[in-house]
Amino acid sequence: MDSVRIFNIEDFSVDDGPGLRTVVFFKGCSLRCRWCHNPESIAGEPEILIYDDKCIGCGECFKNCPAHAHTVKAGIHVIDKSLCRNCFKCVAGCYAGALVRAGEDVPLETIEERISSNKEYFTQSGGGVTFSGGECMLQIDGLEKLARWCSEQGVHTAIDTAGNVPWESFERILPYTGMFLYDIKAIDPEVHKKCTGSDNARILNNFNRLIDRGADILVRIPYIPGFNDGELPAIADYLSARHIKAELLGYHTLGNSKYKALRQDIEPIRTPTKDEVNSLKLQYGFI
Repeated sequence: MDSVRIFNIEDFSVDDGPGLRTVVFFKGCSLRCRWCHNPESIAGEPEILIYDDKCIGCGECFKNCPAHAHTVKAGIHVIDKSLCRNCFKCVAGCYAGALVRAGEDVPLETIEERISSNKEYFTQSGGGVTFSGGECMLQIDGLEKLARWCSEQGVHTAIDTAGNVPWESFERILPYTGMFLYDIKAIDPEVHKKCTGSDNARILNNFNRLIDRGADILVRIPYIPGFNDGELPAIADYLSARHIKAELLGYHTLGNSKYKALRQDIEPIRTPTKDEVNSLKLQYGFI
C-alpha cells in the first residue's frame, strides 16, 4: 500500500494558508536550518524523543529494549543510537508518555480519510489541506498522489516548501496545487549556506519558475536575529520587483523542548519582540 512518512497531522490550523486547514507534516528535510522549530522533522528516519518532565522513573524502557540502548550518562537518560534497532518497544511500553516516536509510514488512504473528515470545515472557512514538513516534496511520489486526490475532491491544497528540490518535482504537483507557501531565508548565497547548510541557487531558480508559471505564492520569511536579519532589505527588494507578498515570522523558542528531547544542542537565539517584528513589517511592506 502506498504511504508517506509523517510525524504529525494537525487539524484546524489557521496559520498555514487560508481558512481552517488540516496540516500534514512530512518527515525529512534537505536543509539544516540552525533555528528549526521542528527538529524532529529534519532526519528522514523515525526517532525517539525523551521528555524528562513526563518520566516517572519506572524503568520499563530499560526492560523493554532488546538492544539495551537505554542508559544514563551524567544523570541524563539517553539512547545509544549505535545500538538502537528502531523497534520502538520502549515507546510502546512507556505508559507515562515520556517516550515519543517521531516518524510513521502512514498509508495514503488513512491520510485521505482524515482530510475527508474535515471537508465541511474547509467549505465553511475557505480552508483546505497543507502539506508541510520537514520538506514534503522530498516524498514526491506520495505527495503527488495526495495532491491529485485532493484536487479531485475539490479540496484546496497548499504546499509548504523551502524549494530545495528538483524543478521536476514542482512540475509534477503544479496541476493540483492551489498555492505555495514558499520559504525565503536569505538572498546572499553565503548567508543562506551559513544558516541552512546549503546555498540558495536552486531555491531562487525554482521560485522564479513558479512565478513564470503563474503560481499563487505566499512567501514566508523567518526573522532570526543574528542570522538573517541583515538580509531583510535584499529580500524585500527581491520580492517587490516580482510583486510577491510575504509574511515575516519572528523567531520563537517553542521548539526548544524538542531539541532537549532529542538530546541535541541548540544555539541561543534572541527572541524578537512583537513590536520589533511589527516595525519591520511596516518598514519593508511585509504582512
